[in-house]
Amino acid sequence: MRRSSAGVLVAASLVGAVPAAAQPAYPSKPINLVIALAAGGAADIIGRALGQRLHEEWGQPVVIENKGGANTQVATSQFIRADRDGHTLLLTAEHTFTVNPSLYAKLAYDPEKDFAPVSGLIAISQALVLHPSVPAKSIVELVALSKSKPMTYASLGAGSGPHLSMTMFQAMTGMKAEPVQYRGGGPALADVIAGHVPMLFIATGLAAEPWKAGKVAVLGIGSEKRLEALPELPAIEETLPGFRASVWFGLFAPGGTPGAIIARLNGSIQRIMAEPAFIARFLTPNFFEPMPGTPEQFAAKIKDDATRWSKVIRDAGLRIEK
Repeated sequence: MRRSSAGVLVAASLVGAVPAAAQPAYPSKPINLVIALAAGGAADIIGRALGQRLHEEWGQPVVIENKGGANTQVATSQFIRADRDGHTLLLTAEHTFTVNPSLYAKLAYDPEKDFAPVSGLIAISQALVLHPSVPAKSIVELVALSKSKPMTYASLGAGSGPHLSMTMFQAMTGMKAEPVQYRGGGPALADVIAGHVPMLFIATGLAAEPWKAGKVAVLGIGSEKRLEALPELPAIEETLPGFRASVWFGLFAPGGTPGAIIARLNGSIQRIMAEPAFIARFLTPNFFEPMPGTPEQFAAKIKDDATRWSKVIRDAGLRIEK
């Protein structure tokens, strides 16, 4: 059974508008913010920073609860049972909606009914990183090299951003390379630096320091355009039109949450994420790119990204039956 995430847009439209006079004050009690990934990563950084600012703005505590596991399905399978009053929210990565429905034969949640998109938060571009010994100074040279000798790349598993980014890259260029599996981005990058595996896609923020130190080469990044913080690094789009490799994180309420609550959440988040002090402290140092927009715009992005990744997954024959 293959589900489409296009229904997220429908979910956004079904939250309904409740007359303001009929609604109690929101928030009226502490907010439980469930982060569908383990502590310490990008989702945790932005979730805790956002939670603190929402506490300051609303006067209600924001309790952070990390529930990583099963490619976000541990958190989502529990979250869908939460009350539809806006006091339980989910911060998760894009693959909850754009990858998992095509990758897994069965899901612990229904992406079409169980969630109401509130706001995109941040996107993190993926950098194509090579060991300096690889004799390729451009994407064209890398593709040609892969056709003349066997090559490998570091992967974090079939459903991971690095694996899917390389899968799409190979489909668009004709490059040939086999995955070497790693349990995390840190060990994978360390092995590229050591020369044990020649390349990988990894978050630009993790690649920046090794690149500046000359420990790795970066052929390009997967954002739509060059980053202001790293203008020397080209976007892969410049050579390979249409290529995108980034991971985004967004905020969701349970499906059926009143539209007025969704609107208030979105408005507060948009203000906070645009604050110069917030940008300078949390976004710029981590190479996080903000995702401004309405809930409807966020839902439309989910639909577009789900369409793009479903094709990549289908064409590559990727499938997890569990």
